[in-house]
Amino acid sequence: MVIRWTDDNHDEPPPPPTIRAAQYVRMSTEHQQYSTDNQAATIAIYAEKHGLEIVKTYADEGKSGLNIKGRPALQALLDDVESGRANFTVLLVYDVSRWGRFQDPDEAASYELRCKSKGVRVLYCGEEWENDGSIGSSIIKTVKRAMAGEYSRELSVKVFAGQANLIRLGYRQGGPAGYGLRRQLVDQQGVAKGLLGRGEHKSIATDRVILVRGPDEEIAIVREVYRRFIEAGESEAEIALDLNARGVRTDLGREWTRGTVHQLLINEKYIGNNVWARTSCKLKGEHVENAPEDWVRANGVFDAIIPAPMFDAAQTLIAKRSEKLSDDQMLAALSQIFAQRGFLSGLIIDEANDCPSSSAFRSRFGSLLRAYTLVGFAPDHDYRYLEINRRLRAIHPGILDGIIRGIEQTGGSVVRDQETDLLRINGEFSVSVTIARCFQTSAGGNRWKLRLDTKLRPDITLAVRMDADNEIAQDYYLLPALDMREATLRLADFNGLSLDAYRFDTLEFFYRLTARVPLRAAA
Repeated sequence: MVIRWTDDNHDEPPPPPTIRAAQYVRMSTEHQQYSTDNQAATIAIYAEKHGLEIVKTYADEGKSGLNIKGRPALQALLDDVESGRANFTVLLVYDVSRWGRFQDPDEAASYELRCKSKGVRVLYCGEEWENDGSIGSSIIKTVKRAMAGEYSRELSVKVFAGQANLIRLGYRQGGPAGYGLRRQLVDQQGVAKGLLGRGEHKSIATDRVILVRGPDEEIAIVREVYRRFIEAGESEAEIALDLNARGVRTDLGREWTRGTVHQLLINEKYIGNNVWARTSCKLKGEHVENAPEDWVRANGVFDAIIPAPMFDAAQTLIAKRSEKLSDDQMLAALSQIFAQRGFLSGLIIDEANDCPSSSAFRSRFGSLLRAYTLVGFAPDHDYRYLEINRRLRAIHPGILDGIIRGIEQTGGSVVRDQETDLLRINGEFSVSVTIARCFQTSAGGNRWKLRLDTKLRPDITLAVRMDADNEIAQDYYLLPALDMREATLRLADFNGLSLDAYRFDTLEFFYRLTARVPLRAAA
């Protein structure tokens, strides 16, 4: 039987059902060319083409993609999905990097997995491939997640290097000038353009900021503080009390305290030095205090207010105050502050009367973290990796000595560069030995980050991968320079055939490789 459609029959096949979808858009603070409007436009075209109805929008505008903190829209999205409140079955995202540029690629994958486990399918509208669950799409997503994280890491390195270079050229990087000083705006030729007031910033990218002397009355106060501390032997608290009684206020318009006077006495900018990176917080990670040898500095680039000998005399007096105290006495004072305040920081310590300065605790116990631990204070952030890194640096020379002995016992020869620790084996090739600390992801997996000596350009990198407790070597990776094109290599528990081909459990294989006999015969 043949059915013929006529003009009298206006029946048409019903339209396909519309699938309800939500969209997530994010514009990062460090990568602005894709606005949320542009993302939404691309998503709208994709939705219309595939019969999707966008019923809800989650937007994080001006939010960094380095972590999920401070991204309320993404947190609300996940909460709606996992609580069952979501009235959609598809989530539309512009591309893989919109989840975030996480340093651990597994973190971005975990958010997609949380959506999928609740029946919400994730589609990427700006990508040239379909997120269809195939092996190909899974591989592409993994690569793109790693690329997104690497982009942020490389950008961080470049930004830090650029800022450090400006410091060494004598330019000021951020922060108020401080009492007795002012921020001077200069053009790219160094010509002064005027003083910047509190809260003011440069408006032209090529302009720079330097520090210059402030008003004469403030300079006189700074010099008075140093004289009274050095010559009259007055304490910071006594000086602060007198300044307040005379109506003198700090650069922020506040009363003086023991801590603010102490900061004036220890800051090198008063002798013309430009010091930066005393602390750092890279890639939205933990805020850490850097060792003095890691500070970026340029000496004598500003007009000094205090002569260097007077500054040095003040530092000597500050250091001597804690010399007479035993470790127990210093810790007792720190414990008392902790009991009173319930928290510890360098500023809190410097504000406390009858207590050594924070710099004294660093000098005596190696770090503030170590002193905190001894009095039972645990900061919000986990700083254990600092102690682990310090321990690994301490065992590195012993590992090198053991490798040298092993090579020599198998008949090889080794020449060690005392400055770089680079090993020259049999006069034929160079080897760099690097130790990789083990750390855990939020999902409980183990990860290792290898930093390769790209400047030294060794022929072979011998990577020592530590166990989960960072106590003993778990295994080793032998990485030829020809195969290593990135400065940083990230390893998981299992890394596929390409990298596992370089892995071995003991150093015996490496020793045989460097022996003066054919490897096949030795085996």
